[in-house]
Amino acid sequence: MTRHDEFERPVKYAGPVIQRGKHYDVTTTDQRLLDTAGPTDWVHTDPWRVLRIQSEFIEGFGALAELGPAISVFGSARTQPDDPSYQLAVDLGERLTGAGYAVITGGGPGIMEAANKGAQEAGGTSVGLGIELPFEQGINAYVDLAVNFRYFFARKTMFVKYAQGFVVFPGGYGTLDELFEAMTLVQTHKVTAFPIVLVGESYWKGLVDWLRDTLVAEKKISPVDLDLLTVTDDLDDVMSVLARAEEARRAAGREQP
Repeated sequence: MTRHDEFERPVKYAGPVIQRGKHYDVTTTDQRLLDTAGPTDWVHTDPWRVLRIQSEFIEGFGALAELGPAISVFGSARTQPDDPSYQLAVDLGERLTGAGYAVITGGGPGIMEAANKGAQEAGGTSVGLGIELPFEQGINAYVDLAVNFRYFFARKTMFVKYAQGFVVFPGGYGTLDELFEAMTLVQTHKVTAFPIVLVGESYWKGLVDWLRDTLVAEKKISPVDLDLLTVTDDLDDVMSVLARAEEARRAAGREQP
């Protein structure tokens, strides 16, 4: 049986939130905003984090909205300049610039620095999307447009939203995270005509073999899902894959009513 006195409890409507009983708050949002007294731990609460998250999306969208065609390049921050992959990433940055693409990286050292260097020295648009980490990396000197993020998911949205494809060099957990995120988005058709190219056949061979011999063999993914990836050591192949994807996008655009 419903107790009638429940309906007599004070009720407060705070936007879409209804407060009763122990959740009833006698203060108002404006009062808390204008009151300089009291603790400051409110800046670490979840509702406040929502505003920070919103601001990261707004800043990212605002900074990159007019970027134009771009390719996101990933790879290890630990790659040294004397590593052959470093120079290959420099060359890729230059070639992407020549093809009319901006180059987007995570803004850090290693492969990211190399791709940004190639783009900048070729007179192209060099973008770095940094992330707050316990071990500070900072933005490399070859980035001309940088956006720093607190939240990985906001940063990852920018990598995909403003790129026409991913080129992935040898890397660690962060690189694999971006790679599988992109593969999932393509597999589920959240993004279309979005090429993913792995540079470094010997490095990626074990992963590709595992995908085929374990995931496909045990029917965890379909055989066609392997076609989401192109693996190569040749930058000519990279550029060809990107060009074909661009042609597919344009053809799809022409077919729209």
